[in-house]
Amino acid sequence: MSHLQKTLVAILLLIALAVATIFGQTGQGYDQSSLDRNTSACTDFYQYANGGWLAANQIPAAYSSWGIANILDEKNREVLHDILESAAKNTKAAKGSSEQKVGDYYATCMDEAKVEADGIKPLAAEFDRIAKINDQVSLQAAIAYFHSMGLHALFNSDSTQDFKNSAEVTFEVFQGGLGLPDRDYYFRTDEKSKATRDEYVKHVSKMFELLGDDPAKAAANAQTVMQVETKLAESSLTRVEMRDPERLYHRMKAVEVKTQYPNYDWTAYMQKLGVNPQGDINVATPEFFKTVNQQIGSVPLADWKTYLRWNLINNTAPALSSAFVDEDFNFRGKVLQGSKENLPRWKRCVAGTDRVLGEALGEVYVKKAFPPSAKARALAMVHNLEAALKDDINTLGWMGEATRKQAIVKLEAFLNKIGYPDRWRDYSSLEIDRRSYVLNRSRAGAFDKRRDLSKIGRPVDKNEWMMSPPTVNAYYNPQINEIVFPAGILQPPFFDAEADDAYNYGGMGSVIGHEMTHGFDDQGAQFDATGNLANWWTETDLKNFKERAECIVNQFSGFEVEKGLNQNGKLVVGESIADLGGLVVAYAAYQKAMEGKPKKVIDGFTPEQRFFLGYARGWATNTRPELARMLTNVDPHPLPKFRVNGPLSNMPQFAAAFSCKAGDAMVRAEKDRCQIW
Repeated sequence: MSHLQKTLVAILLLIALAVATIFGQTGQGYDQSSLDRNTSACTDFYQYANGGWLAANQIPAAYSSWGIANILDEKNREVLHDILESAAKNTKAAKGSSEQKVGDYYATCMDEAKVEADGIKPLAAEFDRIAKINDQVSLQAAIAYFHSMGLHALFNSDSTQDFKNSAEVTFEVFQGGLGLPDRDYYFRTDEKSKATRDEYVKHVSKMFELLGDDPAKAAANAQTVMQVETKLAESSLTRVEMRDPERLYHRMKAVEVKTQYPNYDWTAYMQKLGVNPQGDINVATPEFFKTVNQQIGSVPLADWKTYLRWNLINNTAPALSSAFVDEDFNFRGKVLQGSKENLPRWKRCVAGTDRVLGEALGEVYVKKAFPPSAKARALAMVHNLEAALKDDINTLGWMGEATRKQAIVKLEAFLNKIGYPDRWRDYSSLEIDRRSYVLNRSRAGAFDKRRDLSKIGRPVDKNEWMMSPPTVNAYYNPQINEIVFPAGILQPPFFDAEADDAYNYGGMGSVIGHEMTHGFDDQGAQFDATGNLANWWTETDLKNFKERAECIVNQFSGFEVEKGLNQNGKLVVGESIADLGGLVVAYAAYQKAMEGKPKKVIDGFTPEQRFFLGYARGWATNTRPELARMLTNVDPHPLPKFRVNGPLSNMPQFAAAFSCKAGDAMVRAEKDRCQIW
């Protein structure tokens, strides 16, 4: 997936989106202890629906948040664990087979004694390459080499679908090179941000000490890294700015790139990556590359060598001996996210194998956990939601006929992907053995880089998936106009054909509706049915849409995370549009599904109330304050509480279901109500 696609792809981040543990096995009831009866549903529905569960489910030490979806995550991880343990024991698996590769990769990760004994020896050649840098040619050759291995020091590069011609795949370069989560971390002046920067410098210094530098040299090196990264951050776009696809489209001829940024040898760089050096390049962030062009020649070579040593160890630390793993976790886990201890090694190794060999592992996973009948049931539900969204578009009062027609064309062009790919990824050129976990990881990075860049100049592969089948998540990609639901999410507790309709539509229905309406959020609305960046709106309709989106921006900017820190409405507007739209569409589809069926009151709740309870309970999540701050700064998804109270406070259907009155906190006055779909 290109960095432009990562910026644009609307992923439903499932910090916690499940509904199962609150329901009985038949789906006809749920655990009443999950409620907070001391809170009114019309005052704070998130607390009302989840207060009991939140109080009873504190965050385990190894996690930075804990929600109902973790139960499904753990279940899937156990399935993968069994598969990998079996594969690792089978030392006679055919060489080159998927079983051999997943087994060997996992086995080398789990061989803690060898990892400890090896230390940083597997990286000797890479550190030697850095040490031998003595001029611009060798510096830039080292950067290109590390990029070819999937380690993106200084900047990023990859393939991308052209924004204006989605059938064409081109080469792109993109801002990067930072060790902190976001460019704003380098400049915020509040006390917590300054403390985080101080901790980061200490962390970098400790890593250099682990590499053998004396404390004084390590501290000086850490300051060098911070200086280089701060300069790169100064010219980096903000997260909000990157939400504008027009701002990220600057396709140039190779000769133009060489003319504008002459201090970097783009021909040699592209040749090293196996990319046609005469081909076009999308320079996504031009101002950033002005800084790269200036810095590459003005920063002393010794500083660049320090910076590259840091990038190498920062990238590989989780795969090294315990001293590096512990220090890496101390900053990334404890400081940034608030976790108290690292995950057990086997859990980290399962996740690592899934990241690298996700479809080889997923092919076995779906045979165990995702029968064909589940795929058929899920697809039928998708079609029901698509029909509800089509009905909604056809009745929107603020949208004119010309725009409405194009919206229907886009909706009907959706590519639905359910469960797993129709064609599994080919890993035949990836060498995996039992010699070294670090080397396996390095070869996997190089394989993925080659696979990505090999797309350039070839037809777009619409079969490709951006998530592995066991993933508990979903996404929308505007450049292919696809909605994708991996097998990991399409099972109980999210979806159960035997359960109450309120359960399925409040849970999985809202997920499906969420991804569909991403096609019409602030970013998705800029792409047409074929995935091209093109305006298909009339001037009046686009103005109406932007006004409605601004309503959501203003609402979410008013949600306080902690004193002095609010949600950034401009950052979370896309996900918030999709949350509201997904709920509206899912509720309409649910009402349609209930036609002709008796409406039962269960445990004192009507079907409509159970729909909203199902949605709200799915977001039940305890989150450490450190993670909440980080997510607020970098994540386009609002925090779980606001994903419940925000959209529901805009829905008259919710107010009616719980008999909420004007003036209640969960009821927006009509003039303040946000409504798009």
